[in-house]
Amino acid sequence: MNEQIYDAERARQLVRLLRTLGARIATLRNDADLLAAGPELMKLMGDARSELFHYEVRATYDTPETAESRRIVEEALRRSESLDFGSGELELNDEDGEEPWRNRD
Repeated sequence: MNEQIYDAERARQLVRLLRTLGARIATLRNDADLLAAGPELMKLMGDARSELFHYEVRATYDTPETAESRRIVEEALRRSESLDFGSGELELNDEDGEEPWRNRD
């Protein structure tokens, strides 16, 4: 199984695991039974917790292409936020033939 994605079958297994936990708790009629089933419930809850963690991580996993696109966009945003446009006036001192906006020293 590809560990980087959470496919439909694995999601169905998680739903079954959560329903099993809920059903088991529902069968414990009184407080004494519920407390006595502590070790069993801890195991079921641990399994469910672990699988829920994997679901959250894998369901939000970015493919390498998506991650690279996100990195490019974030870098562009970071660079645009750090631009200094000064007073907003363009210096038209074009002595060396270059565009003045390219000569920001």
